[in-house]
Parts: sequence; structure tokens; C-alpha cells
Amino acid sequence: MKTEVRQAAVIAFAMAVGGVLLGVLWWWLAPEVPLVSDASAVYLKDTEGEQAIAVDGTFTLLALGFGLVSALVVFALWRRGGIGVVVALTVGGVLGSLLAWRLGVWLGPTQDVAAHAREVGRGVTFAAPLELEAKGALLAWSVAALVVHLGLTALFGPRDPELDPYPQGPYGAPPA
Repeated sequence: MKTEVRQAAVIAFAMAVGGVLLGVLWWWLAPEVPLVSDASAVYLKDTEGEQAIAVDGTFTLLALGFGLVSALVVFALWRRGGIGVVVALTVGGVLGSLLAWRLGVWLGPTQDVAAHAREVGRGVTFAAPLELEAKGALLAWSVAALVVHLGLTALFGPRDPELDPYPQGPYGAPPA
């Protein structure tokens, strides 16, 4: 029991720390959403643009990749499942995603859009803050890790011993 708890804590902690890398990658790879300001308001420069959706998609795809890698590493190191591993993959993925989300927002452009618009001036294009609108993307890492780990455990994990379907009593007769 102590070993499983220790193993689960290590997995969850490593995945949470991996959230730093996810956050930096998201900030680096996510497209900028261009905004422009007139004297009274801030508008999307390209109203038909898909950059805002691509920001969420970038986070989701990166999180799915991190889930795949997490599950492969955990399975390669321990080669079995269990409640501790499942809980660790779930909690670690959610913590890592939350950390990545907040870190990406912190690293990205300022959250004060109005002040940024006044600073750059009228008619000048500037980047919108990095936002994650699809909050369900925070579960992508955990879901991917669980699905991949389940598949690996089912295909390559240790098997339970099979019981003899026809147990024999003494001298080959069925038990009474």
C-alpha cells in the first residue's frame, strides 16, 4: 500500500511539473489573436479569423500529446495498472493542465486589453491575451493518459492466473 501511494505521488508530481513545459509550449506555439482599437473600443482585426479557436486547439493537441507520453512512460516504468496509477494519471493530468493554462496566460500578452490598446495607439494591431475558452481542454491530458494506459495494460500488462474450469477431486472424480 505504501509503495502504491508513493508511486502515485511521484507520477502525479511529475505530471504536474510537466505542466510547466506544456504551458511554455502553448504560449510559444499558439497563434496570436490580432486586435485593433479605434478611439472608443477594441475589435478583432479579422472577424473571420480562426486564431481564437486555434489557441484552444493548440492547447488541446499539446495536452493529448502529453497524455500519450505520460502513459507510455508510466507503463514502461511500472508495467501494471492499479487504482493508484489511475488516480495519479487523472490528478497529475488535471494539475499539469491547470498549471500550463495559468502559466501560458501569465507569459502571454497583458490581460488589460484597454490599457494595451491605449499604449499602442489608434489603428495599430496588437495581440489579444492568451485565453483558454474551451475549459474542457483541461481534461485532455488526463483522458489521453488514461485511455492509452488502459490500452497498454490490456494488451501488454500482466495477466491474472486463470482458474481451472473443471476442478478435479481426488482420483480424478469431481468434488462432492
